[in-house]
Amino acid sequence: MSDTIRFVEKYTDSNQFKQLFEEGMNLVEETANYLDGDGRKESRALSRIASLNYATESMRLTTRLMQIASWLLLQRAVNEGELTFDEAQGEKHKVRLRQHSQANVESEDFAEMPDALQKLVLRSFSLNDRVRNVERMLRSETGAGVETRVNRVQGDINRIADAFKASQPN
Repeated sequence: MSDTIRFVEKYTDSNQFKQLFEEGMNLVEETANYLDGDGRKESRALSRIASLNYATESMRLTTRLMQIASWLLLQRAVNEGELTFDEAQGEKHKVRLRQHSQANVESEDFAEMPDALQKLVLRSFSLNDRVRNVERMLRSETGAGVETRVNRVQGDINRIADAFKASQPN
């Protein structure tokens, strides 16, 4: 069915996506500024162990945000016609949107991190969860999702129409 509207086409052109994109890019920039500025100063005041934990957590945060930014940029590229939907799907295997572990933020090590870093990590978790939800919806549409269901229904309608035509006298 050629006039099926794909969720991805509507979503990436929506205000919700634009807000999500802006929030993601702003969080990347804010995090980079923090880690290069105040974060660097704050990390010097930490104990040796806490400093190591800070470095580990900041690397995880940076990696998570780069994955989110990559995903957002792929979606925007599709919306702006720079990539086809299928080309973007081919690139998505490089993007890893992982579920975060609540155990990390409930640990004593995390509690020793500067407040600003903790807040950035928690915001990145929230953003990551929202992006993962959208990605799940996109996958369900392209896998055994919306278009497949629509095509099955159309097939059933065609079979009913054929049966109805066959039962009609000439």
